[in-house]
Amino acid sequence: MTSLVIDHVSRWFGNVVAVNDVTMTIGPGVTGLLGPNGAGKSTLINMMGGFLAPSTGTVTLDGTPVWRNESVYRHIGIVPEREAMYDFLTGREFVVANAELHGLGDREAQRALATVEMEYAQDRKISTYSKGMRQRVKMASALVHEPSLLLLDEPFNGMDPRQRMQLMDLLRRMGDEGRTVLFSSHILEEVEQLARHIEVVVAGRHAASGDFRRIRRLMTDRPHRYVVRSSDDRALAAALIADPSTSGIEVDVTEGALRVQAVDFGRFTALLPRVARDHGIRLLTVSPSDESLESVFSYLVTA
Repeated sequence: MTSLVIDHVSRWFGNVVAVNDVTMTIGPGVTGLLGPNGAGKSTLINMMGGFLAPSTGTVTLDGTPVWRNESVYRHIGIVPEREAMYDFLTGREFVVANAELHGLGDREAQRALATVEMEYAQDRKISTYSKGMRQRVKMASALVHEPSLLLLDEPFNGMDPRQRMQLMDLLRRMGDEGRTVLFSSHILEEVEQLARHIEVVVAGRHAASGDFRRIRRLMTDRPHRYVVRSSDDRALAAALIADPSTSGIEVDVTEGALRVQAVDFGRFTALLPRVARDHGIRLLTVSPSDESLESVFSYLVTA
């Protein structure tokens, strides 16, 4: 059973801290690395794969350091996010080239291409491939030596719904077989559908860890902010602030709205329409003002 351990790892580029003192253990099964764009996911994956040295800390695979250790590449497959590929090669030539680096040949390349259902286009040049097809041929290249650890950086980018379902099914099967699979995403729904375990990062820091239910609960339990417009904002504010589900209300005269912070999501969503009805107030609009992934993850960092 393959285990990847990231121990107090940081990485900076000049004065920019891309990853800040991250510790986590990635075990068998499918793990989602969740975070907004620019959170440090790609930097982490590059250090996990041995392509980038940590500035401090260590990354080990089954107790063996990953950095400057060629032997671990026999056990690691990586699918990078970047688009750059050898466009003058056919898909088969690209996968065979990676197979030969591992002392393998055409038979293993054909098996990998079949795994990702790319046989039909294997003799076309990569320059003619769509983004989703490029992702799949990169996947075949990463699988050609049957690695025990698979690292994928935003693997679903550019894929159509059918391709996404096929890749999700493949990754689930690999996880069920006991392989260690980690994929990064900034899309919560992708992680929910696939990952057994979730690691959340934001601004280079490790924000949360657990299964999807725990992460969803953290997100739901955080304070929520709403912009509410009604037929009588002041009367509505007076009624809402008396309830413990509401921790603060600001009357925005310029915008003609209330800015409400709710600390009990479930109670507040039931309270608001009831209070409006009981006081004869008409609700015009109710909209969340902080539902971006960045705001959710930022809350998890400080929670």
